[in-house]
Amino acid sequence: MEEKEMQANEAQENTMNINADENAAGITNMDESIVENETEKLKEELNEQKDKYLRLAAEFDNYRKRTSKEKYELIQTAGKDIIISLLEVLDDIDRAEYQINNSADFALQKEGVTLVFNKIRSTLQSRGLKVLESVHTTFDVEKHEAITEIPAPTEDLKGKVIDEVQKGYYLNDKIIRFAKVVVGK
Repeated sequence: MEEKEMQANEAQENTMNINADENAAGITNMDESIVENETEKLKEELNEQKDKYLRLAAEFDNYRKRTSKEKYELIQTAGKDIIISLLEVLDDIDRAEYQINNSADFALQKEGVTLVFNKIRSTLQSRGLKVLESVHTTFDVEKHEAITEIPAPTEDLKGKVIDEVQKGYYLNDKIIRFAKVVVGK
């Protein structure tokens, strides 16, 4: 009977330790091929993510270079339209200068120069330039730069602009130059 018990104990020990390796610390019941297979999958995923990252970084760098180049070109040609529109005025100035040098009629010269002045004003206005009206308006620090204060000639001109030393201008409804003014106190 003892022999049967020993055989039963041996059979029970063999069925319990089928895939166990007592010498492998922490890895019980795992096949080495499964571990290698998972490691390869993780390496492939890591390589894919590295590739995606490198492509994204390169794409961003190309975008940055392209927008920088476009910005540079825009700055270089920003004034092109206004210069082209002012070339006609320059042609008129040249013609007026020729008339001044070759004509003795002062009234005609004055009329020609006035036409040139009006043309340059209308050209700039068509590009969005507007004059800031200041005289006899309330002094506003958002629009005016006070050069000096003088006693107001009348009571209703106190705190208002009495004289304009330099005109202020809007470009497309944004102030590009403040008016330099004299304010009544």
